[in-house]
Amino acid sequence: MILRLLPGLAALATGIAFAPAADGPLVQPLATSAADEQAVFDYWTPERIAALTQPSSDNPPKSAADGAPWTTANAVPETVGRLFYTDHGEDASCTATVVDSANHSTIVTAGHCVNNTDLIGENNAWNAHLMFVPGYHDGQAPYGKFAVRYGVADATWLENDQQNAEKFDTYDQAFAVLGKNADGKSVQDAVGAAQRIGFDLPGDADVAQFGYPRASSDPAREGLPEYTGERLAYCTGQARHWTGTPDYPDSPDQWGTACVMGGGSSGGPRLRHFDPDTGLGTVVGDNTHAGFFSASGTPCESGETDGCTRYLTGPQFSRAVTEPLYQAAQHQN
Repeated sequence: MILRLLPGLAALATGIAFAPAADGPLVQPLATSAADEQAVFDYWTPERIAALTQPSSDNPPKSAADGAPWTTANAVPETVGRLFYTDHGEDASCTATVVDSANHSTIVTAGHCVNNTDLIGENNAWNAHLMFVPGYHDGQAPYGKFAVRYGVADATWLENDQQNAEKFDTYDQAFAVLGKNADGKSVQDAVGAAQRIGFDLPGDADVAQFGYPRASSDPAREGLPEYTGERLAYCTGQARHWTGTPDYPDSPDQWGTACVMGGGSSGGPRLRHFDPDTGLGTVVGDNTHAGFFSASGTPCESGETDGCTRYLTGPQFSRAVTEPLYQAAQHQN
């Protein structure tokens, strides 16, 4: 096997960092010093965060299986949080989840939340100013703020050109290794919980999906607090296999349930074996993009959504792709 040394990673406390030349984990240093971390915290002023909040509306509250606010105080708001970052000069946010790890500092999210191209699929770059806030709500950080020290993504994802979903959507998953909060605690110790992670589990199952959406595909829910980025939302139901359309085929491992959560929910967890009382489950995938199904269960053609139901889909975690990323992240300090 030919090994490629990662740029800027000649040596780390854990040893030499490398990745296979063709694919496999890439570990990218981000805010690795105290000064770097402080720069991230200084960047995310209350004003910058508020600018990522969508306007509220006068729509009456509306909850359904395909989208509702999560209001139970359990492990969900402890482990799921909002991930802030700058993508090619534009501030944005995703969702990420604390997973049980050896370093107690590992979160899982979508690949495009840590590394992305520009709008025309060029100029791949690692996102900047990455900061995770578990349990975020209404501008509050109940467990503190955590700068991202390292991003971990598959090398294939860094070749993504926004054109070939069939090739790249499998790899739209990533991990991040966090620093400590202001109290000197790792994220898993600070929140006191972590979600399990599972690989190669069947996609055809009841799931719960969580996120911090800044929009809703349902006009009746636009502007409700859980669709402004300020509060946590969720969808629950039977996951369906999304294969894309004949004109735009997707990779064969995309699953998700009916869901109206829009932008900002990317990276959120798809949980199997979810216990709504404890808020714990097994993360088997992440939210990345939408697919539409007709009433008969067939994929709707691109651009033809009338009479179709929107599903929030993403890759099903696997031993081939996800587990190497997870192992690289949880043993990084």
